[in-house]
Amino acid sequence: MKHIALTGGIGSGKSFVCRQLARRGIWVYNCDIAAGWLIRESPPIRQALADLVGSQLYADGEFHKEVLSEFILSSDAAKKAVNEIVHPAVAQDFLDSGLEWLESAILFESNFHQRLHFDHIVCVTAPLDLRLRRIIGRDGLTSEKALEWIRCQMPQEKILKRSHFEIVNDEAADLDAQIDTLLATINNPTPNN
Repeated sequence: MKHIALTGGIGSGKSFVCRQLARRGIWVYNCDIAAGWLIRESPPIRQALADLVGSQLYADGEFHKEVLSEFILSSDAAKKAVNEIVHPAVAQDFLDSGLEWLESAILFESNFHQRLHFDHIVCVTAPLDLRLRRIIGRDGLTSEKALEWIRCQMPQEKILKRSHFEIVNDEAADLDAQIDTLLATINNPTPNN
């Protein structure tokens, strides 16, 4: 079974690309959704995060996302500590899922590229101003907070350099044609691919 990673920074439009893949019968494992479920529902992860972040994270038996977000943004060490709890569990959950495709905005920061072997890594890119508009519109954040989230991740240029393919999701390039070319290349590789 091939494993294919779809990555790109926040606001690049990875979820939209995943919906286009789903229209073609390709289901993509969403690391953000899986991590959210594990953070809310897995007793060992809940305990480890509460020990790290504090009891307010699960006050009244409910998960408080804003508490975790503030903790993650407080320092690189805090972000790394959370990742060391959550990412190994997500990687195992992906392997257990039986799916070939995985979507992760933080593929390299999370070391998924080392935890799991990927035959192909696809980077979805978009201009910074468009990424900001998408994040602000989707999450209701201020432009400052949206930019803080972008800066918290690996720069788009570095992600692209470490990827095998690029899909430009700038609302001008033909997305369907790019996806069709990508799938043809992945499914019928030439000796140079």
